[in-house]
Amino acid sequence: MNYAFRNSKIMQPLADVLQTIYGEGTAIQLERYNAAIAAYRSHFGTNGPIAIFRAPGRVNLIGEHTDYNHGFVMPAAIDKDVLLLVRSRDDQQINLINLEAGFTPVSFAVSDAIPSAPPGDWSNYVRGAAQTLTQVMGKATPGVDALVVGAPPYGVPRGSGLSSSSAFTVVAAVALAHLSGWATSGSHFALLCSDAEWYVGTRGGIMDQFVSLFSERNHALCLDCRPDAPGNYHYQTIPLPADYRLLVVDSGVHHGNVRGEFNQRVAACRAGVALLKQHHPQMTHLRDVHTIDWPTLEACLPETATAMDMAEM
Repeated sequence: MNYAFRNSKIMQPLADVLQTIYGEGTAIQLERYNAAIAAYRSHFGTNGPIAIFRAPGRVNLIGEHTDYNHGFVMPAAIDKDVLLLVRSRDDQQINLINLEAGFTPVSFAVSDAIPSAPPGDWSNYVRGAAQTLTQVMGKATPGVDALVVGAPPYGVPRGSGLSSSSAFTVVAAVALAHLSGWATSGSHFALLCSDAEWYVGTRGGIMDQFVSLFSERNHALCLDCRPDAPGNYHYQTIPLPADYRLLVVDSGVHHGNVRGEFNQRVAACRAGVALLKQHHPQMTHLRDVHTIDWPTLEACLPETATAMDMAEM
């Protein structure tokens, strides 16, 4: 019997789990999963059970670049996801194969200081998840033989702004945590997934990881990105109107969070807070500006500020 796991919940027969996730799309997804299982067995053999994990991409309805500024966001999961098929090993070796064209097989050993592959290498997302969990658990995650299935039309398109990288990080972290027999609070786990993505160089927030972990079909996720205690965030699912559909249009423009543009936006927001904090010491993130009139804020923000200016503050 083949089984699937969703967010490390109890295992159930594959078709039953797919019905709860994909609804009317179950039949085509069952073909996809069975093809993935056959591919896994072709690469790694038939000796031992296979666990299947998945994490969806997302579209953001409200809140661009507000999560790392402690703001509010309301994303929704989409019907495109990343699958990870794994089988535990008796050592700490992770062997990765990606069915999507252009990705070469990768192997590395788990530790609390995993050497990075070159910038942009696809394995860095799994390296980051494995290293972060190993550091937090105080023991190495088990090794795995893993197969990644993420190519369109059912996978999350890469570079499309639909959070394929976070979905990949989340699915790797969920799989490794489950196989390690380790669990923590949901909010804490989402935060760990966000920390894991810093391994690849992305200085983002927590939105993508939260929606990939906690979204529900036909719902959006309303998330307050300011914790009321360390690691404790408030969120709730919001039903989407039954007679509406979310339409995602391909603009043809691809992006990559590991490039400089995204991190430059994060740095600019932090620089703005540093400038404002000189006059409003209670401010910690851009979320705090809503309590102050714009004319007051504008007077604190110069047209330009160099790195030297910021260093002298």
